[in-house]
Amino acid sequence: MQNTAPDTFLHTLPNGVRCLVLHQPWRQAVNLSVFVRAGSQHEARRFTGISHVVEHMAFKGTATRSCQQINLAAEALGAEVNAHTDKDHTAFHIDGMAADLPAFVALLAEIVQHSTFPEEELERERQVILHEYTEFDEDPVSMAFRLFDRACYGLHPAGQPVIGSRANLERFTRADLQAHVARLYTGPNVVVAVAGPVDAPAFARQVEAAFGAMPGGTPNTVEAPAWQGGVKLRRMAGSAQCQLVLGHGMPPLADAKHTAWVLAAALLGEGMSSPLLDEIRERRGLAYHVGCSADVGALAAQFVIDAATAPEQADELLQAVAVLLQRHAEKTDSVALARARKQLAVRALRTLEQPVRRLEAAVQDVYTFGRVRSTEEQLQALHDVTPAQVRRVFATMAMRPAAIGLAGSVTARAREQAEALFVAEGRAASTIGA
Repeated sequence: MQNTAPDTFLHTLPNGVRCLVLHQPWRQAVNLSVFVRAGSQHEARRFTGISHVVEHMAFKGTATRSCQQINLAAEALGAEVNAHTDKDHTAFHIDGMAADLPAFVALLAEIVQHSTFPEEELERERQVILHEYTEFDEDPVSMAFRLFDRACYGLHPAGQPVIGSRANLERFTRADLQAHVARLYTGPNVVVAVAGPVDAPAFARQVEAAFGAMPGGTPNTVEAPAWQGGVKLRRMAGSAQCQLVLGHGMPPLADAKHTAWVLAAALLGEGMSSPLLDEIRERRGLAYHVGCSADVGALAAQFVIDAATAPEQADELLQAVAVLLQRHAEKTDSVALARARKQLAVRALRTLEQPVRRLEAAVQDVYTFGRVRSTEEQLQALHDVTPAQVRRVFATMAMRPAAIGLAGSVTARAREQAEALFVAEGRAASTIGA
């Protein structure tokens, strides 16, 4: 057992596969996931989107079961299988009764290691994924976030969408999928994680029996992207709103300074009483939706403000955001800081009761630190952030070019304001302080 949080069990097999147990003895069900460190940031440009295609195709047949037999094997036990792809990983999930955990481990092991990617299934699923791509491509909110990522990181894989490109989706072959799995689906990149009332040593034996023959190898690593900044825009016919995503690069998960940025994001935009929502929505009516969050990853992280507003109000909204950021670089309100600190603490405690979210957070810790941080450790880090550190976060943003994605109905004035307030070199504090 490796050094980790007190309610967890972490064991590494000889081939590098790790098995992780989050003890939840009060439950009668289990949530089992297999995480693979293979996401869109691990893809060369000509293969963008392939991790997502592999995720879809993994359920379309294995060496011993058809797509229909896979679904029936889970549903006959009252369980359901699912999966998702993110920038830094792909994950396969199943949940059901604790007594059926050995069957769940065997089923996910088969899906992850022995999918055959049948040609006829690939052609059918290709159409499904292209429909998904069209939905993504025609949605102004999704497009604004896509443009924002590109403004953040340019052509680095961290700046490309998980869904990939239409051209790639139309040409991927079965051989491409097999090569992707052979390259990235290796022992040190796999964590088999379960939350529930689990006998940890027995689970470790089940994982070893199911994944012990998986090839070894080295961790899938990617060079961290350089921050770029700037404005990316797409006008979209039929959209009556301007979708805006604005943000800055922040320290990644392994850097302890990221906690101050997380607290700053909560202070600015967590809840209806936060300065962002109070000023922009409640007092000025500039948006129905506006929010602020910290997207903290192992490779890169983003401090993000997103909003939807009327095209004619976009420049006023941008001005209001700029004023708020400058105000918080100069002064930290003690009441607002205490409110944000408490909200983040409650969120961390709620996560303990949400097995899916907790599994993902724990596996991210395993990939980043080689262990799972305890809740107490994370709460202490939050408690230790000082008002001066929070002000420094906002001051840092004031000195750096932001990345901005604008989609939907976007006026020339909105783009000009975005450039002048957040991107232009040498912009003066007086420009955003009025």
